Formats: sequence, C-alpha cells, structure tokens
Amino acid sequence: MNRVIFNKKGGVGKSTITCNLAAISASKGKTTLVVDLDTQGNSTHYLLGYRTEELDSTLADFYASTLSISLFPKDFSEFIYETEVPNLYVMPSHPEMDNLQSKLESRYKIYKLKEALDAIEGFDNVFIDTPPALNFYTQSALIAANSCIIPFDCDIFSKQALYSLLQTVEEIKADHNPDLNVEGIVVNQFQSRAKLPKQLVDELKAEKIKVFKTKISPSVKIKESHSASLPMVQFAPKHKVTEEFKSLYKELKKK
Repeated sequence: MNRVIFNKKGGVGKSTITCNLAAISASKGKTTLVVDLDTQGNSTHYLLGYRTEELDSTLADFYASTLSISLFPKDFSEFIYETEVPNLYVMPSHPEMDNLQSKLESRYKIYKLKEALDAIEGFDNVFIDTPPALNFYTQSALIAANSCIIPFDCDIFSKQALYSLLQTVEEIKADHNPDLNVEGIVVNQFQSRAKLPKQLVDELKAEKIKVFKTKISPSVKIKESHSASLPMVQFAPKHKVTEEFKSLYKELKKK
C-alpha cells in the first residue's frame, strides 16, 4: 500500500505523521519505506539524524538519472537507506531537487516515481511525505499513491483550504490515478478543551468528509523525538501521543 501525506500548508505535521505511522508499521513487522519528497528534508532528518551528511545518493540523484540515458542505470534500491528502526527504510530528500523541478516538468517525468515504486519489491507499506505546495513532486506522489491522508490543524483557514485539497485529489484521480482515494483527515494538534477545534471537526463530519476518529494531541515530546531522530514508538513507547499514533495506524485500511 502506497500512502501519501498531503497538505499544501506548511507546519501541519506531515513529516511527523509520515514518520510515526511508518515506524509503527515497521514495529508490526511490516517492511516499510518512507519517501521524502519535501526538499526541506524533515522526514530524512527525523529518521537518519546526523547520517544525512553522509549520504551518497538521494532522491535528487534518482530524478537526475531520469533526465539522461545510461547504459548502466542505478537500481531504485540504491537510493534507499536503512534507519535505526528495524524494518524501516527511507529514500532521502535533497535541496538540489528544487533545481531539477523545471527540467522534470518540461520532460514530463511525472510518472517516474510511480514506475519506480511499482517495480520495487519487498516493501509492505510505503509512506510518502510531500512539500507544502502543489508542485511536481506532490503531483508525482499523488499519482504514485493508492491512498491520501490529509493532516488538518483545526484552523478556520485550514478548513477553507481543505475543499481545495479534496478537489485536487479528485482531479488527480480523474486525470492520472483512478486508484487514488482520500483515506481520511488526520486532526493534528487537537486541543480537546478548546471550543473551535471540536466545532470544526463536527462541521467536517456533518459534510460527510472522512475524518479519522483518532486525534493527535500537541506535545513537547514530539519535538524531543525529532531532536533524538527517533519516532515516538521508539523514543517514548508508553506516551499518550504514541498511543494516539498507534490508534491512528489501526484505523488505516489493512493491506
């Protein structure tokens, strides 16, 4: 199952949700891959820590390779790295991807990620982190995915933008990827005692928009896990937020 975590807004928790769901998948014995398409590289840093400075090949190299013909092309697996978490692997991002974007668009390489993921063997679950923009890499991810998860941070502007996000998914589904579906909206940074978040969630449910039952609470422990380069299930296995991520994982469609 290929899942994309998608929102055009920054700071909504895409990388945190991506890495923590992937880590839980790995802890269940599923061989799991994180594909980091965000050039900020938050998922890459979260899972590899200081090792990001020692990488020989990244997604920038993968995409650069699609722009030329080679007699001895690299196998897709050569761009994948093992993390400190058993069963969890990452395909790291790189800032150079920004410079490649216009060339990739002009050469219509939008299907290359899908082709690579379809061809690779050995992974039970793939989680794709995306940039906070509807650009070439985000569209590539939506084309390559079976399922879309949308983080939502309980803000009136986020609610207004959500309709545009859902429309984007429907357009990609109609034009490029008939298998793509919105698996659900993840309510992140949820403050249970505040009136507005509950009101906004109730409004979404009333409009028949798929919202996961599990909501992710704000916690400084998340930032500590970022600093330690360890997802919550390894960093603080009994913490409240870890249990919330576990509950969210259970709600995902079973492969």
